[in-house]
Amino acid sequence: MKANSTATVRSEIRIFGSTKVMVLCALLAAMSIVLGKFVNISIGDSIRISFENLPIIMASIFFGPIAGAVTGASADIVGCFLKGYSINPFITLGAVCIGFFPGLLYRSYAKGKEITKLLTSVMSAHVVGSMIVKSIGLMAVYHTPMKVIAWRVPIYIIIGIVETIAVHTLLRNKAFKAELEKVMRK
Repeated sequence: MKANSTATVRSEIRIFGSTKVMVLCALLAAMSIVLGKFVNISIGDSIRISFENLPIIMASIFFGPIAGAVTGASADIVGCFLKGYSINPFITLGAVCIGFFPGLLYRSYAKGKEITKLLTSVMSAHVVGSMIVKSIGLMAVYHTPMKVIAWRVPIYIIIGIVETIAVHTLLRNKAFKAELEKVMRK
């Protein structure tokens, strides 16, 4: 039994590449929970403005699409438990998409300006995860009206631009980049 549990732990760490990356992804998931569930701006009953996706996007861009997807799913599920919400599979799938697509696109772009790579990566997360998948979940499960869903488009365009600038600023910081490279070394 002991050997089997050791193999399971190793395979879980392999998803992240190292224990350091796994711990940082857990911290980013915790940041996402705090930003999304506790530090947000609510406008009415159905519109909420937050930067909960920023840590998930960072996990994806810094550590890859799988690490980002796991971070997104973890943040959504744990956040639901903490706030007493029922888990909506569409919303969780949206969080997984938000974690997966930025890392995939960021790593696929071989050439081009850094800001263009980041903007494309971040906006892909919001278009697929926030504007499409999560909106379908809000309409299907909570019967959110389309006029409320339509507000998600301009909100996530603005949030995406702000998040792109934030990640770009971090990646241009030499001290941050040096620490990130230390974490990435195995």
